[in-house]
Amino acid sequence: MKLALLLAAVDARIGGVMVFGDRGTGKSTAVRALAGLLPPIPVVAGCRYNCNPGTGDRCPAPELHKPGKAATMPVPFVDLPLGATEDRVIGALDLERALGAGEKAFEPGLLARANRGFLYIDEINLLEDHIVDLLLDVAASGENVVEREGLSIRHAARFVLVGSGNPEEGELRPQLLDRFGLSVEVRTPQDLKQRVEILKRCDAFEQDAPLFVEKWKSAERKTLKRIAKGRDLLPSVEMPDAVLSRASALCMAVGADGLRGELTLMRAGRALAALDGDTVVTADHLKRVAPMALRHRLRRNVLDDTGSTARIERVLSEQFV
Repeated sequence: MKLALLLAAVDARIGGVMVFGDRGTGKSTAVRALAGLLPPIPVVAGCRYNCNPGTGDRCPAPELHKPGKAATMPVPFVDLPLGATEDRVIGALDLERALGAGEKAFEPGLLARANRGFLYIDEINLLEDHIVDLLLDVAASGENVVEREGLSIRHAARFVLVGSGNPEEGELRPQLLDRFGLSVEVRTPQDLKQRVEILKRCDAFEQDAPLFVEKWKSAERKTLKRIAKGRDLLPSVEMPDAVLSRASALCMAVGADGLRGELTLMRAGRALAALDGDTVVTADHLKRVAPMALRHRLRRNVLDDTGSTARIERVLSEQFV
């Protein structure tokens, strides 16, 4: 899960992360921690769309984009509640201004708040399908288009979409799950020492949070530098044709539907190489990202009860000797 989140932080084009797992395994904590770890972003002061200075031509409020209006803010982290309506998500007519002043004005939704940050949905498998579909469309295009009540608004909405859910409470439709870039599975630790260490760290944070943060500040700085270097290196990372061929052969061997698997393998492989400080994607990079890039794209085989991750690992052991 942590690796998938780091890859998404390096390259948001990967398409988001879906985390399946038991309750109480730190899924939302990990996402919030990563968002809090990233450096503040430059924004236009007063802009409700978190626009980067110099991008006023794409903002519904270009009058705010003036010299000297630059500011900074923490990387946005937006929780999308299960009961959110479509208007709350994408934005709608500002009724207060419409009734009070007779003006047609747009009230930005959660997608505007999440621009250039993270949009997190807990129990995404319980969210209405049409809302999930809408979110995935916007996450893929990087733009939110609203056409309603005489309004026509278009604004940037580039965010890392992270969903989490417990399979026991209902599964996400395969058509929607396939649209996520990476999918990982988190289970309750079964190692005694690991569980005790988790308890100790939770207790230490509750006893003295500032001291706990200070203790881990050096490790967090290393992670932050790793992400920053990965982002800078990403445009120059090469993926040889031989590695691309192996990615396609792998997708064919496991029976992945469509070409999203190959595209995700390519992007995740590049992001991992950049994260590792490499300028060329290798077969080893593919092996490491293949399970999370393909496990949710396989058709269920009633004659094979080993599970999708095991099937991918079996093919990897056969093809990547």
